[in-house]
Amino acid sequence: MANLVRLYVDHPLGAGQPIPLAREQAHYLFGVMRLSVGAEVLLFNGRDGEWRVTVAEAGKRSGVLEPQERTAPQDGPPDLWLLFAPVKKARTDFIVEKAVELGARRIQPVQTEFTNSERVRRDRLQAHAVEAAEQCGATFVPEVGELEKLPRLLDQWNDTRRLMFCDEGLAGAAADLGDFLDSGSGSGGAEAGPWAILIGPEGGFSDAERQRLHGMEAARAVSLGPRILRADTAAVAALTLWQATRGDWR
Repeated sequence: MANLVRLYVDHPLGAGQPIPLAREQAHYLFGVMRLSVGAEVLLFNGRDGEWRVTVAEAGKRSGVLEPQERTAPQDGPPDLWLLFAPVKKARTDFIVEKAVELGARRIQPVQTEFTNSERVRRDRLQAHAVEAAEQCGATFVPEVGELEKLPRLLDQWNDTRRLMFCDEGLAGAAADLGDFLDSGSGSGGAEAGPWAILIGPEGGFSDAERQRLHGMEAARAVSLGPRILRADTAAVAALTLWQATRGDWR
């Protein structure tokens, strides 16, 4: 089944429940992928696991799929949020894609003092997250939040959610990252508790933002190594470190 087309649908999945296709999905399956009646497809909806289905009806603008068997249970990533300042379009797309692949539960764009991009099309990024989930075999699609100003987000912060603040100003410094990630109860997965990772903009964090973050009980400024990383590289590095230490890779 590794070569089957994999598709996200916003429809209940279960035995005996035919799935009607939207026009765009029908065009993709029957116009682009050239599938026909009897072909097999893998579906997921973020709630009911992954299902193998067959094409029962195929048209230019519509179609119907029939579930055959569940091929994977519903899973969910650890309670990890990725907060990041949007950068250039292609690199923001990359961050969203890798956040899905690396198991973030929520993707939250934030506007900092030095954020270059002040507008984000949430619907486009959410669609990109769906595509990433389709490609990587995930059965869960993280929600992409609306762009929110960092001060407002921190004003509402729940201190039970630990915040890994990736500070480029600490590049090369010993920040005891391992001790911070090992702190708290639980060894990984659902027991790791709620966490978040914060990645700054191309221009870095302002002095006021650093002061605010350093003063938060739930936050810890950490270094991601001896070199200053681009925002997209930093997001991948931080997510990888967290998943290997606290997440569902263990």
